[in-house]
Amino acid sequence: MVVLKNMEELISRRLRHRVHVLGDLLGQTMTQQHGDDFLQKVEQIRLLAKTRRQQGDGDFEKLQSVLSELDEDQLICVARAFNQFLNLTNIAEQAELTEHSQFPEASHLDALFTDLKRRDISNETIKEAITSLRCDLVLTAHPTEITRRTLIQKYNRIAESLQHVREDTSLSHRDRVALERLIAEVWHTDEIITERPTPQDEAIWGYAVIENSFWHAIPQFWEGLNQLLQEHTGHALPIDCAPITISSWMGGDRDGNPNVTSEVTADVLRLARWMAADLYLRDIEELLSQLSMTECNKEVADLCTTTSHEPYRAVLRDLRSKLNATRAWADADQPPEPGLILRKEDLFEPLHACYRSLHECGMGIIAEGRLKQTLIRLAAFGVTLIELDIRQSADKHVDLMEELITFLGLGSYKSWSEKARHDFLLEELTNKRPLIPESWEPEGEPGETLRTMRLIASNNAAGVSCYIISMAQNPSDVLSVILLLRKCGLVDPLPIVPLFETLDDLDNAGWTLERLLRDNQYRDYIDGEQQVMIGYSDSAKDAGQMAAAWAQYRAQEELVLVAEKYGIDLTLFHGRGGAAGRGGAPIRQAILSQPPNTIKRGMRVTEQGEMIRFKYGSPQLARNSMDLVLSAMIEAHLVPSPKPRENWRNLMDRLASVAMQHYRSIVKDGSDFAEYFQSSTPERELSLLAIGSRSNRRHGQSNTISDLRAIPWVFAWTQKRLMLPAWLGTNAALASEFTAKENFVMREMMAEWPFFESQMDLLEMVLTKADAEIAAHYDEVLVPEHLTFLGEQFQSELATLIEDVNQIKKQELLLEHAPEVRRTLDLRDPYTDPLHFLQIELISRYRQDDSNELVKKALLITIAGIAASMRNTG
Repeated sequence: MVVLKNMEELISRRLRHRVHVLGDLLGQTMTQQHGDDFLQKVEQIRLLAKTRRQQGDGDFEKLQSVLSELDEDQLICVARAFNQFLNLTNIAEQAELTEHSQFPEASHLDALFTDLKRRDISNETIKEAITSLRCDLVLTAHPTEITRRTLIQKYNRIAESLQHVREDTSLSHRDRVALERLIAEVWHTDEIITERPTPQDEAIWGYAVIENSFWHAIPQFWEGLNQLLQEHTGHALPIDCAPITISSWMGGDRDGNPNVTSEVTADVLRLARWMAADLYLRDIEELLSQLSMTECNKEVADLCTTTSHEPYRAVLRDLRSKLNATRAWADADQPPEPGLILRKEDLFEPLHACYRSLHECGMGIIAEGRLKQTLIRLAAFGVTLIELDIRQSADKHVDLMEELITFLGLGSYKSWSEKARHDFLLEELTNKRPLIPESWEPEGEPGETLRTMRLIASNNAAGVSCYIISMAQNPSDVLSVILLLRKCGLVDPLPIVPLFETLDDLDNAGWTLERLLRDNQYRDYIDGEQQVMIGYSDSAKDAGQMAAAWAQYRAQEELVLVAEKYGIDLTLFHGRGGAAGRGGAPIRQAILSQPPNTIKRGMRVTEQGEMIRFKYGSPQLARNSMDLVLSAMIEAHLVPSPKPRENWRNLMDRLASVAMQHYRSIVKDGSDFAEYFQSSTPERELSLLAIGSRSNRRHGQSNTISDLRAIPWVFAWTQKRLMLPAWLGTNAALASEFTAKENFVMREMMAEWPFFESQMDLLEMVLTKADAEIAAHYDEVLVPEHLTFLGEQFQSELATLIEDVNQIKKQELLLEHAPEVRRTLDLRDPYTDPLHFLQIELISRYRQDDSNELVKKALLITIAGIAASMRNTG
């Protein structure tokens, strides 16, 4: 019998103390508004729910009776109480994580350098890897951040205040009052977003993360990395080296979001320039107060327009004037004029000259201060703050080409074969005559697509990192975008990135790239560098998690082989979501489990929704997360994972095939399952949340599963705690009959293949969050009797899968070898369970009367609270 450590041992004294203090202050705040009776009612509900956890025989009928007696106002207040306690628990836990982290000492990078030296990897090789690899974190606006931004700001201030809350000292009266005031501010603030954000709002939120977190974290991280590199190899980072950069989809991702127009993208690009100029102005003002030195080299003296006693200040005043002009220009939406800072070099070169001069004149210690930090920021952020990805679906480009070809009287583009399209596009790419009349303005979506192309071309793609094509299937999907951009006036090549996201597209990804690279013209265009995006969300929703993960792995292998065949440097862009059902996984393990040789130049990876806040919401969190990402990327490059053996591949093929067949036999439109999904989960109610500018469905009023986006698909099952997208199909694969030899191979895969090990670890984590009893309560109240058999089936399959996973991992309990991980859920269960029971009651009431605004509000609060407990939505 395995005995896990007592919860008291798993949770540090400081964390327990902080959770207790925050809970007491929240209770006092609630009592001040609603009285002692309300607090007692909250405690009664908590204890009824807690009984199920501690004794396994909780009285659900009594709890249901208590909840049914609550009126709408009481329901809202009770839901808010449990929601806010969970948010405060998250804050306390994150505060402890950041307090205990030491960077660069005791970092993942420090441990990696030690390990690389043990492996006899040369100093030159390590230096070359660090200076040549690039990790691009791409912030997306996918609607998974459910918490209001004003509350996020208050939560951040509470986190800062926790430094005064320690188990061994009493909290001073002043600090206690300050913390109590912050919690009161949270309690008396509406936690539900009432207006759907515009794409510009989403971009502003993203820029705020950069201003408040990345702007400070990246120089700190760079300095720490440089210190480690010097200590371990004797080499220093070049000042213009940017191991980590930030890009964004906010205001650039128009795939399925008609709210993102060319005007919106133009606004977002200008806003980024305004923010960059404003942030650099703050640095320049600080440097003006610091760099009062009189001695300089000839290079700096030549930069001064007039003889100056303080040459550095003279250079800085000129830059300040130009930055002010740039900020005013970005705010005015006017064509650029002379005297603006539009290129990184306009700011970097004069500042770098000052940096070199200070070193040459014996003032290196001054150069290594704020001036160096500003140069590091310039290397990472440029003068556009972020690089914006533009994303559009391939069919929109086909529609535009159809309009254009018809207008020119050349036939019907849609009726042409792929060869005919391919030949036409290549011929036009070499033809110097105009193809698109300047006055031509097609109507509808083709017109909007053309306006976006013209916008990109008008600034020669300044501030734009790449153009991503969703649902790319053929070479013509890529070539048509190149042609349209060129004929709109784009001079410099812009990376065009095919996105492979369905199972079929992933299976054909290598062949699609092969057909592209066969063309000399295309190879000339890309100049030896190709980026490809791997979609995780849609493939998992299409075929189930296990089949999708194996298809993604094989696609990457094939893409690497094709790129090597043509001598092309390949960068893979991983479109991962936050939840396991959308490719989410602990980032370090996810990177190290990639196929060998997939990280040669670097990688790009999406960071979205609530995961941006959890991983990058403060400079300390961002620094820790960047340490994880970069160390894993360097390790995967220098110590690649083993190539899977043939018997591993064969067994994985079989597992994926069984998993996909089982998944697709259940998840389909027009079935009992579709009706069960809509009745047993809050999927319909999720559309009430105003958490993103993009709708939950691809096409208007459709209510099919196939039309539902991956985010609400995962979100709905997470709320119910069945976590179905992360394990359905996998359960059938692992329940297969295996021979003794196959069981041996599977044990070998667990021990030696990082890909399979990471899949099982991720599955185990998800199963720990799943709760069949909670899911059963949803079914008892919400599901028509003729569909309850499905719930019973899934609950049984879930139990069997847990047994199978424990058997594979040779353990008796999930996370037996990582009990400290269980504590994050155990700590929250007494407050999460009531939210589930509240939600069941509220969904039932809302479906009987959807005009009741108080019930609706209480329901949305439960959704927010459960999302806070699970630490992800979709």
